Amino acid sequence: MSGLLRRSMLAVRAPSARAMSSSARVLKSADAPVPASQSNAKRDLVDEQVSRIGDPAPVSLVSDAPESLHQRSVRIYQPAKPATMSGKAGTKDWRVDFDILQGSGRWESPLMGWASTYVLPAYPSSDSQQALSMKFDTKEDAIHFCEKQGWNFFVQEPHKARIPIKSYAENFKHSPGKLRIMHTK
Repeated sequence: MSGLLRRSMLAVRAPSARAMSSSARVLKSADAPVPASQSNAKRDLVDEQVSRIGDPAPVSLVSDAPESLHQRSVRIYQPAKPATMSGKAGTKDWRVDFDILQGSGRWESPLMGWASTYVLPAYPSSDSQQALSMKFDTKEDAIHFCEKQGWNFFVQEPHKARIPIKSYAENFKHSPGKLRIMHTK
């Protein structure tokens, strides 16, 4: 009984207002002027703003990013699997990194070989974008984002691992000739 009651209540439920507004927007033609006053219908403010503005401004004008970012190039790549792990977690995403600037104060530790830009607290790094890394689901998303921002970019394609076909039987295969002795110590 409660199942029938639920079904009848679902059938009586009114359609959502979002479905009505989106279908009404599709029926409008692009050339039709927006009426000044609509008595019963809601005004579509988004369409009014787009028709008033025309072409949207480039993202670089409104992003408030420093001008120095537009001369830098970024690298789009898919990270490789770490050598210390057997799984491939973290290798499906695509990343966007900024290239290293020449003369940015990078130095290499002679003892460990680490590279750094932070020398002393009084002299912070001159390249703060170097540590920035952005993740994207697909390569196309990363390319689209870089084009939208107006950045120069290059795509580094991932290397495919070549795994030779092996069989366990080859460990016991007879090979004529001298016996090879394997030393383990």
